[in-house]
Amino acid sequence: MKITDIKTFVCDAFRTNWTFVKVETDEGLHGWGEASLGTQEMALSGCVEDLKRLIIGRNPMEIERMCFEVCRDIYWKGGPVLTSAVSGIEMALWDITGKYFNAPVYALLGGKMRDRVKMYANAWFTGAREPAEFAAKARETVALGVKALKWDPFGKAHMTLSNEELEKSVETVGAVREAVGPHIDLLIECHGRFNPYTGAAIARELTPFKPMLLEEPCPPDNFDALAAVRAKSDIPVAAGERVYTKFGFNDLFNKNAVDIVQPDIFHAGGILESKKIAAMAEARHIPVSFHNPSGPVSNAAILQLAACTPNFLIHEIMLTDGSFRKDFSDEEVVFEDGFLRIPDKPGLGIEIHEEAVQKHPYKPRNLRHYTGNLTDIRPKEDTVYYFKGIQK
Repeated sequence: MKITDIKTFVCDAFRTNWTFVKVETDEGLHGWGEASLGTQEMALSGCVEDLKRLIIGRNPMEIERMCFEVCRDIYWKGGPVLTSAVSGIEMALWDITGKYFNAPVYALLGGKMRDRVKMYANAWFTGAREPAEFAAKARETVALGVKALKWDPFGKAHMTLSNEELEKSVETVGAVREAVGPHIDLLIECHGRFNPYTGAAIARELTPFKPMLLEEPCPPDNFDALAAVRAKSDIPVAAGERVYTKFGFNDLFNKNAVDIVQPDIFHAGGILESKKIAAMAEARHIPVSFHNPSGPVSNAAILQLAACTPNFLIHEIMLTDGSFRKDFSDEEVVFEDGFLRIPDKPGLGIEIHEEAVQKHPYKPRNLRHYTGNLTDIRPKEDTVYYFKGIQK
């Protein structure tokens, strides 16, 4: 079996764009990957196009060899565009291999350790601006059976917070904690926005609310800064979504900068690279929670990886997306009492509907972390839960 073509599909997904990668073979099997980068989509598509000459004609089941040789033969190493392109292609090759052997990907990676994974909800807070509004949204979400909530309560802040801004952020977290009670996990997202002393101040002020983690308090370009926050924080520090390949994570671990590591499998190098990173973390007794704020193929791939990763902790899910998500694929996410069931279909267990995706062409979307628009409001009728087990 040989690879005959690689195609990219970039589609508007309201708050961002999703990039799907399709690998085709001469035996009729095809596989889907995802490489949704968020802001450099055209560069990503061009990189996939550049990589074709190194990949077309190869055996799609020689995944380790392909990734090693392609990365070896690219002179300029690292960076999210290249690693995302490789990740999306690699993911599709696992999908093909699973289909060929009529087995889920987890069965090819050592077998299933668990039948379900605990999930935490992102995007549950759409439209909230004030503490009372976040509290109301939190109550609604927990009523659905969700047991963990993540959000960014820091408005437009960058690097520092005034006393007034910090006070409102603390009030917001306190309002949510009071609304949901002591047993719901709260995950506080910082989006890599703060300098070390501000990150430490945030951790100090939020400690009474017992968050599960403080995510990416410092920018990802300085692991010493992150380690400085961790040294002063009583809240576990999580990071890793903007770290690439096992080599980058080796530096992160050697700096003792994280309590919980969050590789993004469609940026870090793919499924196998992410399993290697998780094993490096396991050797340090660090749990792993794969970053997953994107589309259906990413979600399907991470569930396969979560099934066979011993130190897996918790799975991220975007609780609400536009109705387009259901149109884009045959995704089947089964929710049960705060957990997601691991699918058992061959490969990644998902197919993309190409015609539906093409009806939502690429639309430039600017980063929203410093604009205060993280809680963008979409039309209520277009906000849906795409789980089985949750009713709108």
